[in-house]
Amino acid sequence: MAPDDPNGEYDPHTLLETIPDVRDGLTRTERIILHVLNQAQQERNGRNVPTVMLYGRVLEYVNLSEAELHVYLDRLGVRGDT
Repeated sequence: MAPDDPNGEYDPHTLLETIPDVRDGLTRTERIILHVLNQAQQERNGRNVPTVMLYGRVLEYVNLSEAELHVYLDRLGVRGDT
């Protein structure tokens, strides 16, 4: 991992975003996505949550693109209706 600034120092916030937690192997972003997904499912009485709705809610916590969200969802094994 390369330093984030020219002085050779690492940004602690970036490290917290990218290093998985030792308890369950999830990064902060992955944990936020799962938490928001769970909340939305409860509000919808257990029904599936549209990706667009999930994306909008996740953006309140984490700045990421829609493509990045799909990468995280794939990694977490979250699947839509087929």
